[in-house]
Amino acid sequence: MARFYRLSIEPNLFGGISLVRTWGRIGGASRTKIEMFDASAAAATSFTGIARSKCRRGYLLQAKIG
Repeated sequence: MARFYRLSIEPNLFGGISLVRTWGRIGGASRTKIEMFDASAAAATSFTGIARSKCRRGYLLQAKIG
């Protein structure tokens, strides 16, 4: 099954940080979950934990800068 899982850390309109999780099948509908954090350190910790978990399940980690 061709699937994807995307994580991103983005600023939100309330002055905090949001961890945006998007997943689904490639070419199909996707789902999104947004978690809000007050501090960027907490968002980064959550990001790292989720990324490690997904890598253990077979997802490939790709980094995009810029």
